Amino acid sequence: MAEPYFFGYGSLVNLSTHDFPDPRPARLKGWRRAWRHTDLRPVAFLTAIPHPGSEIDGMIAHVPENDWVALDEREWAYDRISATHSITHPLTDEVEIAVYAVPKERHSEPADKHPLLLSYLDVVVQGYLRAFGPDGADRFFATTDGWETPVLNDRAEPRYPRHQQLNADETSFVDDRLAKTGARIVHPA
Repeated sequence: MAEPYFFGYGSLVNLSTHDFPDPRPARLKGWRRAWRHTDLRPVAFLTAIPHPGSEIDGMIAHVPENDWVALDEREWAYDRISATHSITHPLTDEVEIAVYAVPKERHSEPADKHPLLLSYLDVVVQGYLRAFGPDGADRFFATTDGWETPVLNDRAEPRYPRHQQLNADETSFVDDRLAKTGARIVHPA
């Protein structure tokens, strides 16, 4: 029987945000990331969207005893989709790998009243820096759409529930790359 794994492409890349075993770098073919909004959440968040010819780096990890409850609760706004044959990974055992994504009919382009949280982006980029280095974090920015979404600078009072403390180099990296995207930073009212 195939062992269950998930593919994370956002905050799940940051191993400080979960304790799922056997995390490994992997790559998902035929998808990109995008900042999107859904009526299920007040802020923008990442989702994977089908995109032929694209590839995104991420992290796979084991779901012990096929117990998806905790992960399904964490990713409650997403659907769990089988992606085994689209993922390149280093495992040699038979595995079944799922990815979480919001179906196209349930998300829309984010707007000013649905910004992305800088505390969330910090967690994601910190994960990419630690797992893939600066080049991998740059690939994250290059393979993610929606940088016109306003970015709410909530670092002083993080709203993202799994926020992490960034060191000075990580903070500088995020700020520099955001500036290069032309992202508009907004501040809490």
